[in-house]
Amino acid sequence: MRIYALALCAILISPLRAQHDFEIAKNVDIFISVMKELNSKYAEDISPTALTKTAIDAMLQSLDPYTVYFPESQIEDFRIMTTGQYGGIGSTIQPHGDKVVISELFEDSPAAEAGLMAGDIIMKINNQATAGKTSDDVSTILKGEPGSTITIEIERPTTGEKKTFQVARKEIKLPNIPYYGIIGDNTGYIKLDQFTENAGSEVTTAFKELKKNGMQYLILDLRNNGGGLLHEAVNIMNIFVDQGVPIASTKGKIPEQTNTFRTRNPVIDKNIPVVVLVNENSASASEIVSGAFQDLDRGVVVGKKTYGKGLVQNIIPLSYNTSLKITVSKYYIPSGRCVQNIDYFTKDTLTQSVEIPDSLATPYKTKNGRIVYDKGGVEPDVKTEELIPSNILVSLVINNLIFDFANQYHAKHTTIADPQNFVITDELYDEFLHFLKDKEYDYTSQSEYILKELEEMAKEEKYFDVVEPLYNEILKKIDAEKENELLKFKSEISEFLSSEIVVRYYFNKGRIINMLSFDTDILEARKILHDSARYKKILSGKK
Repeated sequence: MRIYALALCAILISPLRAQHDFEIAKNVDIFISVMKELNSKYAEDISPTALTKTAIDAMLQSLDPYTVYFPESQIEDFRIMTTGQYGGIGSTIQPHGDKVVISELFEDSPAAEAGLMAGDIIMKINNQATAGKTSDDVSTILKGEPGSTITIEIERPTTGEKKTFQVARKEIKLPNIPYYGIIGDNTGYIKLDQFTENAGSEVTTAFKELKKNGMQYLILDLRNNGGGLLHEAVNIMNIFVDQGVPIASTKGKIPEQTNTFRTRNPVIDKNIPVVVLVNENSASASEIVSGAFQDLDRGVVVGKKTYGKGLVQNIIPLSYNTSLKITVSKYYIPSGRCVQNIDYFTKDTLTQSVEIPDSLATPYKTKNGRIVYDKGGVEPDVKTEELIPSNILVSLVINNLIFDFANQYHAKHTTIADPQNFVITDELYDEFLHFLKDKEYDYTSQSEYILKELEEMAKEEKYFDVVEPLYNEILKKIDAEKENELLKFKSEISEFLSSEIVVRYYFNKGRIINMLSFDTDILEARKILHDSARYKKILSGKK
């Protein structure tokens, strides 16, 4: 009977598959016909390559944002995504008014070795002017084959000099771990920025070295880590849980995409207390690791709710050196829940701005029986306060004034204290205030926005003549208060200014070290780790 059933299924499926193949062939033929007619009859010359990419991009946009086509011209972007490597000079750039400037240099990079500095305005590359080009345009020109040399002409605002540099591109590897170390009280800290190749072995090496240096507690920082390779997430969990433990499973349309991923090696340390830091930009593999720590009750998750990306992509090589990154399955963490926040397949969108009540979410249980929910992303065990930057800090950053002051400071001082000891003194902050005296950084406060709405409503309702004197008086008081905000928010501004100066001397690693002392998430993590009763109570689920 079973053989007959299988035969009947095959009979029913074959015509459906044939019909589907016919639909594909028919629509491809229509597309080619349209392209040929455009090429022969359109009023202007067309670019078949550009039109094809536009068509493919539009088609993929109707699916999900992670299914992406990479033409041959974007091969460097493709390599960065999959390996964390690219050919370039080793710097980041940003817009500064109508110019493009170097914003940060990587340690031991060709750009740093050549003598380029943060703040340098890029005027020409290989005699090609950058005027009118976007940061993306300039970034594309800077990238290229390792070993090739480019000529970069810059203007240095701190000195007024114009300089020309010959820079040899090389293979730039964005580090999976920009920093790890002991941060006091026998607490180890590992900052993991991505899950590219060898992330698991690099975390293992860092973990073992920290153990040798006396680590008794660990903070694994996955904030702003957008993810990467699933198997590297499993390799990282293998440090902390026994061999053979399921960490993630995938379910796709075809059998090859339905798998369970288990730890494969003997555990290194299954008892060390761990806090995993996450935020709204922790996604994909970061959610597998943080979700597995939570579902297995192996560590405490601290921070903000994660992004909610529970979709798996594969890279499919195509003809003519092009590639397609395509969503092939959903992944599920050990409790059985999927962290995907938006259902692109049914268009039943759950945006992160919507708080899903527990009553509408499916409950799951952790290893210890704690209740967790599939509410799009991983909800931390301990939520930390949302730190909203002050309007004055936002204005200073947007107008590049902290950036410019850091460049000026760097031009005047050849050395500073080490990252953990460098602070903004009262004298240095006064110097910054003096720097701002002739700068424009006005902003509209939330109160002013509300007052403007009130003014429009009062005028519409013919009340404004009556309240105008009071209205103007309130505006004056707000203006007076805004003048004091540089002092009111001195601590917040100083922290940002400190990290911006430190990165000029000690690169990104120094910035991370400098921020450790005032990072509120890290301070909370250390409190939890050093309170054994609280740590155990969180994982037990007891109130």
